[in-house]
Amino acid sequence: MPENPTQIAVTQRLSEFVAACSWDAIPGQVRHEAIRSLVNFFAVSLAGCNDPTIAKAARVLGRFRAGEQATLIGRGERTDLLNAAALNAMSANVFDFDDTHIPTVMHPTAPVAAALFALAESTPVSGRQFLHAFVLGVEIECRIGKAISPGHYSRGWHITSTCGVFGAAAAAGKVLGLDAQHLAWSFGSAANQACGLVETLGTMAKSMSVGNAARNGLLSALLAREGFDGPAQPLEGVRGFLNVTGERPDLAGLAGGLGDTWELLSNTYKPYPCGVVLNPVIEACLELHANRGLDIASIDSIEITGHPLLRQRTDRPAVRTGRESQVSAQHAAGVVLTTGLAGLEQFSDAAVAQQAVRDLGSKVCFVDDDSFSLDAARVAVKRADKPALSAWVESASGSLKRPLTDRALEHKLQTLCAYGRSGCEPGPLIDALWALEASDDVRAILRLAAGKWKG
Repeated sequence: MPENPTQIAVTQRLSEFVAACSWDAIPGQVRHEAIRSLVNFFAVSLAGCNDPTIAKAARVLGRFRAGEQATLIGRGERTDLLNAAALNAMSANVFDFDDTHIPTVMHPTAPVAAALFALAESTPVSGRQFLHAFVLGVEIECRIGKAISPGHYSRGWHITSTCGVFGAAAAAGKVLGLDAQHLAWSFGSAANQACGLVETLGTMAKSMSVGNAARNGLLSALLAREGFDGPAQPLEGVRGFLNVTGERPDLAGLAGGLGDTWELLSNTYKPYPCGVVLNPVIEACLELHANRGLDIASIDSIEITGHPLLRQRTDRPAVRTGRESQVSAQHAAGVVLTTGLAGLEQFSDAAVAQQAVRDLGSKVCFVDDDSFSLDAARVAVKRADKPALSAWVESASGSLKRPLTDRALEHKLQTLCAYGRSGCEPGPLIDALWALEASDDVRAILRLAAGKWKG
């Protein structure tokens, strides 16, 4: 008979899976994808390391640091493990340029990798151990996210933060050698610290919750190691995380197929520094800009057709800052049609202040179409005295159907490393990341990414 979902001991199954899973059980394709995720992690971390958001947070958290055991990526500073986990996760997420798991639209790497790198500076960790724990952490957070999607995000929970804390706890617990019982306790503490609100998108506060996911997940595992217990069912309990923050949690899907399917294979990497649902909009606008017959002054309206989630997440007119522009279709369409570019400079305060971009963005309207995937969009430019021009993108660059290549990820790291002005040399870091599985000590990676810049 089919299993009754209400009787599935989800916490126990996940804990036992993480505790028992061996490195040999991780397929080669998944191992490679883990390294790709880390190449992207360092690219976006080194881009964001000197952003005012990180500088302000580092100054405040620095007043309470408990030592200097851990590296702050790209900043030439050291701090304690928990603050390092938080700040490095914030750096990776601050520009909204980090990876995206489909279909949850979660950014899985920042909370897990930041927690693991911090822990590795106090507990010797080989490259193989790190990658193993990283894969498992991503697996746990993404499965939890899938079980409560899409209702969880629709209700206003920031899924990277709320679910990332479980990934960080699982990964840190694996490195610490926790058994199933102690891992379950770590999930209890993680569930009690899971938070993050969609309302904060476009502000510095959003990055704080991503940092907390890394910090609190690491703390949860460290507490569990000391015997700090928790409820038996922090996930599936009547008042547990899944039922409190989800509408109809899919417990059977969450616990099913563990070790047979791997969520890292549904991870994607952005070519543009904004919400992933904007990727096809940007590419359509790039195509329209390349049309020599397009006169910006003649545009009456810009019609964007896409999945309803596109409008829900990016209908943000009259944004005031570069941070807000990262999740605004109005700004994306305006700046790309005006400049023909879509890099970090185009999603900055300076770009937002350009009146021509603001005026053009005000002409955007949306059409929801459930038949569109999240990777697809159509942009139609309507003109008073000329035929309309349109561009259709079925699968944007960086999607599962059109993934960024290894070389493209390397180029992203090189480009963003220069943008962040950390003083790091990207070449040795890239080489070390591809060789990570054979490394005896992952701290060598952090030495290459420590940087010289100080805010």
